[in-house]
Amino acid sequence: MRPSDLALLRTPGVPAVSPDGRIVVVAVEWPDLEADEYRSQLWAVPTDGSAPARPLTSGQRDADPAFSPDGRWLAYLGTEPGGRPQIRVLPTSGGASRRLTAHHLGAGTPVWAPDSRRLAYVARVPEHGRYGTVAGVDAAAEPPRLITTLRYRLDGVGFVRDRPSQVFVLDLPADFADDTAPMPEPVQLTTGTADCADVTWRPDGAELAFVSATHERADRDLVRDVHVVRPDGSGLRRVTDSRAGCAMPAYTADGASLVVTAVPDLGPEGLDCVARQAVPCRVPGDGGPLVPLLDPEQHHRGDLAPATVLADGAVLVGVERRGSVDLLRVPVDGGPPEALIEGPFTVRGIAAAAGVVVVTVSHDRSTGELMAISDGGRRLLTAFGRALGGSGRLHGMGERTATAPDGYPVHGWVTMPPGPGPHPVLLRVHGGPFHQDGWTLLDETQVLVSAGYAVVQCNPRGSSGYGAAHGRAIRQAWGGLDADDVLAFLDAALTDPALDGSRVGIMGGSYGGYLATLLLGRTGRFAAGVVERAFTDPVSFAGSADIGWCFPDQHLGTDPDRLAAQSALAHAGAITTPTLVVHSEEDCRTPLEQGQRLYVDLLRRGVPTELLLFPGEGHDLSRTGRPRHRLARFEHVLRWWARWLPTTGNAGSGGADRAVPSSAGASPAG
Repeated sequence: MRPSDLALLRTPGVPAVSPDGRIVVVAVEWPDLEADEYRSQLWAVPTDGSAPARPLTSGQRDADPAFSPDGRWLAYLGTEPGGRPQIRVLPTSGGASRRLTAHHLGAGTPVWAPDSRRLAYVARVPEHGRYGTVAGVDAAAEPPRLITTLRYRLDGVGFVRDRPSQVFVLDLPADFADDTAPMPEPVQLTTGTADCADVTWRPDGAELAFVSATHERADRDLVRDVHVVRPDGSGLRRVTDSRAGCAMPAYTADGASLVVTAVPDLGPEGLDCVARQAVPCRVPGDGGPLVPLLDPEQHHRGDLAPATVLADGAVLVGVERRGSVDLLRVPVDGGPPEALIEGPFTVRGIAAAAGVVVVTVSHDRSTGELMAISDGGRRLLTAFGRALGGSGRLHGMGERTATAPDGYPVHGWVTMPPGPGPHPVLLRVHGGPFHQDGWTLLDETQVLVSAGYAVVQCNPRGSSGYGAAHGRAIRQAWGGLDADDVLAFLDAALTDPALDGSRVGIMGGSYGGYLATLLLGRTGRFAAGVVERAFTDPVSFAGSADIGWCFPDQHLGTDPDRLAAQSALAHAGAITTPTLVVHSEEDCRTPLEQGQRLYVDLLRRGVPTELLLFPGEGHDLSRTGRPRHRLARFEHVLRWWARWLPTTGNAGSGGADRAVPSSAGASPAG
């Protein structure tokens, strides 16, 4: 896989199944390098596998499909060139779609009412005079913001208090065929400055549930409660007891209870977030305590479905397990869970109707395909990844387990180029830390392996997927057991003669960038390093990051000596290894100053270093940044490795012919 092969990636989203269970519709996204934007269109395929998938729309960016309960309509989000996502509705019997919303900042995922005549959704409501709501007033001319809260911005969004997301209900046009008739006006059900999210309907259509944080300590804890409201905006009340982090409520079939994906208990201050795992929980519709349906010490939801999926009296949920995301069927009324999919796969999206379950499943050489599960067994329905996966250019991961110095098992993978080697090695550390690497296609690993590097990656203590105790093992002790685990796994991998233990580099992003920086300061064994969007200094992070007001205190503690012992920047003076620092200019999660300070420290001391900055990007550049920025990032990273850790194919040439196409530029940034 070459950097330009980003354009071949086809990533299916969360599927929608027709009420009769016969058809599934899914949005498939790909990076358009020429236009420097993402495209996506809706595809339809029979769930019995009787016909191949076919394109249903040809919009600029169509996403988030949802069938009406009567099967007559398909609602989805459509984005016109230069516009924002808006709700569109397409008759399933044929005909053109119609746009139903015109929100200034776009609309959220549509959710059908049981009567198939109304839609609920959330949309951000901008303060008048901001975000282009007044002609001629651009961002630089807006009035000053007076900030009085701890939580006031979010990575990937920006400031949020002056554009909160609110709940809306919209009627379908009386005459859908008459596209000259005015669109019905949506009704805004909620007000205030708190964001609302994850709206859903009660089965009788008389009430809606959503999540928000409006309790007394909402600005100083991580609690989010389930609220309910009537379709006319009356009867607003809170259902849960302000101790949990709730998301994605769904009513049971009788409407008497709600099933919520939640961290059941965030502690007495509502801040205990370290390795707290989210599981399906049940709560009475008229209020009461959450009852977990899975043990939160052992399980953690890992699928990407935007709702809690209920079918036939059970919750369908993806659960992280040792690098996989298994699909479990969990009875709502109690009883043991049943595994529907397990093994070296990642279940990303889930939908169900009429006894048919359809999931989006990925693995180490696939960004995802649709699979149907029914009484007839399992059927693979799509081949979206054929253009890249069928090329023979993707490399399988080899699973391994090593032993840490204290005897603890460390689980991970090695992905190697073809040929006998010995290959230069790149140790890649994932972010989080409560996150897992595993069985899904990672474009970065594939590109590096195709360039001739063996990639080593593992899930050290602090990671998710191995239970809460594994995740909490490094609480207020970053750079201890996690560093031991990573190095132990690397040393075990290097016993393979196909890996060259004398030529090893290290790279990581976010928390992975933190651990890479820390290890570069502790040892000179690495030929070079790449430190990306790194969390380097907890003290400045506390006052500059969107989560800085709570994250360092919980993960690293508040004692100054303990903070200094865990700070990567405090120990950066020992780094002598060539280090590329990569950061995004609009990163609110690990703000730019975290990377700038590391770069300046290295440069002042004469350590070979470069600072690669991406304008207009946030924390998720490597995953969702502009396609050309993602391409340029790959090219610069390959150029750096070709300089300091050349493979057999690029030794002596700097890798220029292979690694630096024109979009990387003739010289490094800065």
